[in-house]
Amino acid sequence: MKIQQLYDLLNKGPIILDGATGSNLMRRGMPMGVCPEDWIYQHKEAIVSLQKEYVAAGTQILYAPTFTANRIKLAEYGMEERLEELNRAMVRYSREAAGDDAFVAADLTMTGRQLYPVGDLAFEELVDVYKEQLRAILKEGVDLIVIETMMSLQECRAALLACKETCDLPVMISLTYNEDGRTLYGTRPDTAMVVLQNMGADVVGINCSTGPEDMIGLVEQMQKVADIPILVKPNAGLPELENGETVYKMTPEAFAAACEKLLDAGASVIGGCCGTTPAHIKALAGVAKGREVSLPKQKHLPIITSERQNVLVDKDGTFLVVGERINPTGKKALQEELRAGKLQMVRQFALDQEQAGASILDVNMGTNGIDEKAMMIEAVYEVASTVDLPLCIDTSYVDVMEAALRIYPGRALINSISCEKEKMEELLPIAKKYGAMFVLLPLSSAGLPKDLAEKKNNIDRVLKEAEKIGLSKKDAIVDVLVTTVGANPNAALECFETISYCKEELGVPTICGLSNISFGMPQRTFVNTAFLNVAVSKGLTMAIANPSQEMLMYTAFATDLLLGKEGASERYLSSVPTTAMTFSKADQAADVKQEAFGEKNHPIFECVVKGDKTNVVAYVKDAIAEGTEPADVIEEYLIPAINRVGEYYDTKKYFLPQLIAGANAMKEAMEYLEPLLASGSEEEPKATIIFATVEGDIHDIGKNLVVLMLKNYGYRVIDMGKDVPAEHIVDKAIEEGAAVIGLSALMTTTMMRMKDVVELAQKRGCRAKVIVGGACITESFAEEIGADGYSSDASDCVKLVSRLVEEK
Repeated sequence: MKIQQLYDLLNKGPIILDGATGSNLMRRGMPMGVCPEDWIYQHKEAIVSLQKEYVAAGTQILYAPTFTANRIKLAEYGMEERLEELNRAMVRYSREAAGDDAFVAADLTMTGRQLYPVGDLAFEELVDVYKEQLRAILKEGVDLIVIETMMSLQECRAALLACKETCDLPVMISLTYNEDGRTLYGTRPDTAMVVLQNMGADVVGINCSTGPEDMIGLVEQMQKVADIPILVKPNAGLPELENGETVYKMTPEAFAAACEKLLDAGASVIGGCCGTTPAHIKALAGVAKGREVSLPKQKHLPIITSERQNVLVDKDGTFLVVGERINPTGKKALQEELRAGKLQMVRQFALDQEQAGASILDVNMGTNGIDEKAMMIEAVYEVASTVDLPLCIDTSYVDVMEAALRIYPGRALINSISCEKEKMEELLPIAKKYGAMFVLLPLSSAGLPKDLAEKKNNIDRVLKEAEKIGLSKKDAIVDVLVTTVGANPNAALECFETISYCKEELGVPTICGLSNISFGMPQRTFVNTAFLNVAVSKGLTMAIANPSQEMLMYTAFATDLLLGKEGASERYLSSVPTTAMTFSKADQAADVKQEAFGEKNHPIFECVVKGDKTNVVAYVKDAIAEGTEPADVIEEYLIPAINRVGEYYDTKKYFLPQLIAGANAMKEAMEYLEPLLASGSEEEPKATIIFATVEGDIHDIGKNLVVLMLKNYGYRVIDMGKDVPAEHIVDKAIEEGAAVIGLSALMTTTMMRMKDVVELAQKRGCRAKVIVGGACITESFAEEIGADGYSSDASDCVKLVSRLVEEK
């Protein structure tokens, strides 16, 4: 299938996908806890008949049941050696069901293992996992590829790169979102759309998550930034408990009527997920018939993103600062730390600049005595997991640039691509492949342009080369090449002319290295500030500068205010102090904001809050050496710190990566303190908690995080793993005298096993309280099955366990 065939289908109306597979196969005899692909292999007729019903109902694209047939998932059943056999069989069965009436899509999904630095799975290993599965699938032949039910944007990137590096088939990607409109890792739908469409995805959207009504707002959010079609595959409403079974009560007619609203909101590729049947798809196809598709207009917005935040680079918008401090040039202390393989200063510079008002952070690891590529990769991981701001990757080496862009979980800014032929030939394709924006540096092999005409020519030449490979001028930000006014009296005027040319004639944003203008001049801050004031008034979009220099920042905010830019008044009033200010040297001003959260705390506390597991043990050792008791370290620093992390998570200041980083930092400290506590304390350990993912469910990301958090709070936690039968859980709880049994489930097809545990615990006289949680679990479900409590996330679970233990 070529992408044009996909658009040919869209020209005839919305594309109809299939509905649920797993729940329908269970109705046809598939038991829980088995490998789905192996069961289908042995019961071919079950999948072929189901998919034929979908095609008869109006499905135009069938998902081959290769969903979990990657080597990581298959290894959980000891079937990794059958990867090719199973994948090829699944495709053959779908081909038979589709006949000449439908296309067949390969179906990839998450592996259940978390990527580094949150987990231990290397990004490149995950790319290889997907490539291996794709190679097996492609031997049988599919029409397109779908990557679905994804919780991590970074895993989506890995799967998409695997597709692009393996074949040229169209790729559709759908993620699942929580009630707060973000993925488990904090990504919004518009962020996912920006990142994935710029990396070459052909359709991006949402599946599972909710029923149709609750997806409308998410689709509208994606529509604002989309250049490609939007996919939706909602559940048939929310699951309910009826006669001991999980059911979806949304009728086919109600489902179809609600899906019409999704089509109105901008979706054009649509099907069903959990709880949907061929009858739901038939009703959906009926309401979609005859509708015209309104495809997104080609906006190609200049947006840079992290995993959790977007920054619109608007040539008419408020002025942006790219924080310059993560750069070892002229910083001996940072150079020494990098040579020692440490990133503490990098982390602190990131936090300080975010707090000071930077919109983007420049990351440069260029110094001698280190492996720049390896250090750049670690710095990108470190900064991306420490702050929410998007990154600007700053290096002179092509291989370093590509390595950083490959593992960056967002849409980065390249600093920079010059007019030199070699640089354009090497870096423009990299920008295209990874969906990055780039700083256009109008230098040629001859050096600096001799005049404005040559500078314009260099700019135009790079833009033309970019357009040849499918990039747009909206992907570029032009560096206006600031030189020192001390050597060239017209330096500022030439910059202003370049700014005007880019804004008025080309319609592209501009950037500059601000401090270059004052090089060699006395009292540089005054020159920099005056230049910035005029440059912003001329239309300068952004500058690479130190955001801790308050005089510069507040001047920029005030200039935007006077120019009447949207949002400028609010930013000025919220940023500028109301008391009198005293300006000092720039390097002193840079140290004004020392604390990431505006307060002074003990270093142990700060390490946990900032997720600094590298240094936390050293600070704990210092505290012990100074006479602090191990128990006091926990009570005075560690517990308050992890509570603060939980508060930030609850208020959405933090997301899963920061929560895990904080928990891991505390874990490091606790592992050091535990032997000291054992030798010097007679206190009884806290209550015993049993935790398990229920029988038939092989997902454990959420469960693992809860276990880690509870251990950090001093509980004795026994983690029984995943796919654990009810009798094993209850036996262990009785044997260990557990106070609480914690149960996790991700799939609606396994959530009823929680009820089995509740009933068995009551029957056996187990005194442990039973609590439940997971993506598909609700408080009302917990009440219906007789559980003693429900928690929505790890932070909430700690509070719930504490309350239940106290009640006992």
